[in-house]
Amino acid sequence: MPLQVAFLFGRLGWNKLGGNLIISGAFGLFERSSLLATGGYAHNTVGEDMELVVRLRRHAIEHGLPGKVAFVTDPVAWTEAPESLQVLGRQRDRWHRGLADTLWRHRKIFFNAAYGSMGLISYPYFVLFELIAPIVEIVGLIGLGAALALGALNVEFAILFFLAAYGYGLLLTTATFLIEEYAYHRYETIGDRLLMLLWALLENFGYRQLAVLWRIQGLVKYLRGRTEWGAMQRRGFTERP
Repeated sequence: MPLQVAFLFGRLGWNKLGGNLIISGAFGLFERSSLLATGGYAHNTVGEDMELVVRLRRHAIEHGLPGKVAFVTDPVAWTEAPESLQVLGRQRDRWHRGLADTLWRHRKIFFNAAYGSMGLISYPYFVLFELIAPIVEIVGLIGLGAALALGALNVEFAILFFLAAYGYGLLLTTATFLIEEYAYHRYETIGDRLLMLLWALLENFGYRQLAVLWRIQGLVKYLRGRTEWGAMQRRGFTERP
């Protein structure tokens, strides 16, 4: 469900702002001449899809060339998702290392008006609300626990604040789900739809905290110079009986 929100809400929004910094590797389609002009995929990064998109956009802007990167909702592509928490954790770890690497490589863009909305809006957003976000969240959780232990927290206010934040996130998730169903009708039964809504209710309890830890682990590994891909078991696609 978090990816559903990021794709349908987030990336369509970036389309409007002209600030898309990533087209996920499994879903990317690029103009060959532009790819060759910028040297193709980088071989020394674990975030090659995002790094390529940022490099393509930089090349177009710096050379005064027409260029557009857009997320399109209509095409259908298939890719294998992790089937265990261990493999999912490795994937999220790698994604965050790739994010950190790309942002560092292209740090010249940060709040640079010469790069338009990419420099002034989307790049700072990815730094502040994607790269640093898990650190802020884990510090907040530790601070919450300490405040509760010391009796230094207004519990009623904390509960109301949590409900407001949780409710807002749930509203976004549910709205994304309803829009996707209205536009594409992905799910076949009422049971499928109810199950997705149940996961939307539960994702903030347990899974979200695990994702934060995985992302922090990725950031620590990046700072230590770790560049391994990590084992990603693939089972392949099989037809239903």
